[in-house]
Amino acid sequence: MRYPLPLQAGILQRRYKRFLADITTTAGQSITVHCPNTGSMAACAEPASRVWYWDSGNAKRKYPCTWELVEVAGKYLACVNTQRANALVAEAINTGVIGELQGYTSLQQEVKYGQENSRIDILLSQHEAGLADCYVEIKNVTWWRGDNAQGVGTGEFPDAVTERGRKHLRELAAMVAEGKRGVLVFCAAHTGIDVVGPAWDKDPRYAQALIEAIEAGVEVYAYGAQINTAGINLTRSLALQLTRPTQ
Repeated sequence: MRYPLPLQAGILQRRYKRFLADITTTAGQSITVHCPNTGSMAACAEPASRVWYWDSGNAKRKYPCTWELVEVAGKYLACVNTQRANALVAEAINTGVIGELQGYTSLQQEVKYGQENSRIDILLSQHEAGLADCYVEIKNVTWWRGDNAQGVGTGEFPDAVTERGRKHLRELAAMVAEGKRGVLVFCAAHTGIDVVGPAWDKDPRYAQALIEAIEAGVEVYAYGAQINTAGINLTRSLALQLTRPTQ
């Protein structure tokens, strides 16, 4: 996936009001840009970080520029635009990168389903071998918790308590109970993440719900991204770390 417009570099001053960020451009100008991320952006919104944004050139927009990337710890790139995750996973399915979700001839997005007024991110149907329909929920992962002694980086979800996330797990488990496939894909849009797991310390109820969903037959996969200032693509399967870390 290529970015819609060329990215421009700057330095982050601050992120605030969820949807706004102040950036100093390479020309020294201070501008306010749209921040397409409603989460806490843990470890991705540190003042003085290098960032990249694109300018829509649309004078009708109150904030014509959109923040896209941030440099984390001076060495990794993360995509802060959470609107990319669904498209990245759809692209990775269509190009065969996500091997576990191949063989379906129909891919629909944002389809209503379930008993809790939900929308599934991706619905796969019409499998060539007659497999059941597949309901795919996507979670964007950018919370890098650091590297271990071997240089393996861990990413965790969620970075804030999420009741909505638990609802999605219940809905997926219900689909499995009906004979469908329920799948959760962690989309790690961060070049420093090699392993993905639940954030037990941030939201233990979500972490426990994830374990229970897996026991109920929900499939969980994680995929990592290649990111540069031209574009972003999911390229590799990542390991899962589901157990609670020892204190």
